[in-house]
Amino acid sequence: MADSNNPHHERFVSQLTRSTVAMILAGGRGTRLHQMTDWRAKPAVPFGGKFRIIDFPLSNCINSGVRKIGILTQYKADPLIKHIQQGWGFLRGEFGEFVNLMPAQQTAQGGGWYQGTADAIYQSIDMLRRENPEHVLILAGDHIYKMDYGAMLADHVDKGADLTIGCLEVSLDEAKEFGVMHVNEDRQVHAFVEKPENPPSIPGRSDVALASMGIYVFNTTFLIEQLIKDSETDGSTRDFGHDIIPSVIDDHTVNAYPFLNLQSGEQSYWRDVGTLDAYWSANMELIGVNPDLNLYDSTWPIWTYQAQNPPAKFIFDDDDRRGQAIDSMVSGGCIISGATVRHSLIFSDVRVNSYSTVNDSVILPEVIIGRNCRITKAIIEKGSHIPEGTVIGENKADDEKRFQLSPGGVVLVTPEMLGQQRHHVGK
Repeated sequence: MADSNNPHHERFVSQLTRSTVAMILAGGRGTRLHQMTDWRAKPAVPFGGKFRIIDFPLSNCINSGVRKIGILTQYKADPLIKHIQQGWGFLRGEFGEFVNLMPAQQTAQGGGWYQGTADAIYQSIDMLRRENPEHVLILAGDHIYKMDYGAMLADHVDKGADLTIGCLEVSLDEAKEFGVMHVNEDRQVHAFVEKPENPPSIPGRSDVALASMGIYVFNTTFLIEQLIKDSETDGSTRDFGHDIIPSVIDDHTVNAYPFLNLQSGEQSYWRDVGTLDAYWSANMELIGVNPDLNLYDSTWPIWTYQAQNPPAKFIFDDDDRRGQAIDSMVSGGCIISGATVRHSLIFSDVRVNSYSTVNDSVILPEVIIGRNCRITKAIIEKGSHIPEGTVIGENKADDEKRFQLSPGGVVLVTPEMLGQQRHHVGK
C-alpha cells in the first residue's frame, strides 16, 4: 500500500486541500481598466464570453479540492456579490464547504476599509480561528489562470515551509514590474524586493527572475502571529509584499513555488488583465485555434453563473446581408442579423443588426449594434446601444474625442460615452 503521508501521494494532497481555507482578495477597483471599473470591482469584470474574472481563482479552488473559501470585498461590491450569490451557491454546508462574502466592516476594535492586503486578512482572523485550518491559501481575485493549488500545498509541506509564494518565471525586463524573489538552489527565498531596477536572476539562469503571483500558502498559526505583529507595527503599510514577507525571510522558511506546466516544464498560462490592452489581448487569445488557455478542457472546468439563454442565432443569407461569424466566439442569446463578425468575442444577449461589421473586438453582454456600423479593435461595454451608422476604430482623432483610447489602440466604449443612461447600474 502506498504511503499516504508522502507529500506527492493523491490521498495526502486531498487531505491538505480539505484542511485549507482559501482567502480571495477581491476588493480592488483596477483603475487601469478606466471606465470598465466605474461600476464594478475588477474581479467582477466579464471575461471570456460568459465568465467573470473571479470565476478563475474560484474554479481553481473547487477543482483543487479547496472548498472553504472567503471572498474579501470592498470597492463597488454589489455586482460581485450578486454574481457569487447566483453562481456559487452549490457548495454544501453539511460537508463544511462554503463560499463566504466578507466585506470590510466596522468592528469594536476599530476596523473599517482595508488598509492593505495583510490588513484585509487580519480583519478576518476570527473566521480563521473558528475554522482552524492547517493552512491558509491567499489569492488575488483578478488574474486569469488555471492552477492546481494541491500541488503547491504539497510542495509547501515537502519543503517544511512557513510560507510558500507562487511564482512566475519572467524575463529580467518584465521582472521590474513585479515583486521579485532572490532564491537559492533549493528555492528558499533570501530576499524579496518590489519592482527592482536590477532584478535578481534564478540560480543557473541569468536571464530569468522569479516574480510573485500574489499567491501565498501560510501555516495558519504562523500567519496569525505575523498579522498581529504587523498590526502593532508603526509605519507598516499592512501589505504582504511590502511588509510581512520581507520581515519573515531572515528567521523563517520561505519557499518559492514556480508555476510550471508539469508535463513540459514550461511557464504555465497566467494573465494580469489589468489594462485595456491586456484585457483585450487575453480575450482575443481565446479565439485562436489552440489557445494557451483552453476553456473547453472538461478535466478543469471554469464554473460560473449560467444564464438560461437560447442558442445564438444567425439570420439572412443574401449576398449583401448575411448573418455570419468567422474566427469568433459567440455566446448564447445573441442574434447576428445580416451582419458580419470577424475575429471577435461576443458575450451573451448581443444583437448585431444588418449591414454592420465587427472586427477584432470584445462585445460585452446586452449590447445592441445598429445597422451600417463598422467596429474595429474595440471593447463595447455592457448595455451600450451603438447608433446606426457609427464607425469606431478607424479614425484615432475621432475616437479620442468620443471614447477611451488605450496606448495599443483599443477603443473602449461605454453607454455614458454615448450619452445613454446606464440601464443596469452596478452590473
